[in-house]
Amino acid sequence: MSSDQSKGADGVQGITEADIANYLAHTPGFFERHAELLGSVQLTSPHGQRAVSLQERQMEMLRERIKGLELKIVEMIRNSQENVAIADRLHRYTRTILLTGNPAELPGRMVASLKHEFLIPQAAIRLWGVDAEHNGAVYTEPASDDVKSFASSLTLPYCGVNAGFEASEWLDDAATVMSMAMIPLRSGGSEKDGAFGLLVLGSPDPTRYAAEMGTEFLMRIGEVSSAALSRLRVPA
Repeated sequence: MSSDQSKGADGVQGITEADIANYLAHTPGFFERHAELLGSVQLTSPHGQRAVSLQERQMEMLRERIKGLELKIVEMIRNSQENVAIADRLHRYTRTILLTGNPAELPGRMVASLKHEFLIPQAAIRLWGVDAEHNGAVYTEPASDDVKSFASSLTLPYCGVNAGFEASEWLDDAATVMSMAMIPLRSGGSEKDGAFGLLVLGSPDPTRYAAEMGTEFLMRIGEVSSAALSRLRVPA
């Protein structure tokens, strides 16, 4: 409203809606002194064109706010339950590793446990720079320099579509793999340490391993797996 519009015929500054709102906000006793107004004020309900009292409208707003909070609480509980379930699976996976005494059996046990605990359709492990006594095992079959370089360049597990990666050929049925997760295996656990292997997870579901998904648990799987598989490496 312009200054001219807000003035009356006598030139006196008029009262604006902002003035009224400011007065009511800073005069809490107004409705105590004029309680009859609360019952006479009529507002339009958001659930139709019927008019409702101020108290009823406030109750509707409160119910909507409570409903929104309830939905958020339910979502938080669901996420918490999912995280607990994943943590339990990771615990059982770690236990399987710890109970495996023969290092040569580790890759096979790890793949089987991952597939069982996390319901992963396909998984594979490929290692390089391991002790010569493991030569000939499936997990030591040759990997190209490109794959080794790619694994070492990963600062986080790769999650996304299968764009014809060489590593997908390590899986049992590569043609059906639509999405993949590739987790670098590092002996030191640091990004600066070159990878000595790659853990590959595959799924026919193109959304199972999406680029925007969180990688926290995949990183934990990589750290635990790296620590266990370092037993197969050539002694320093």
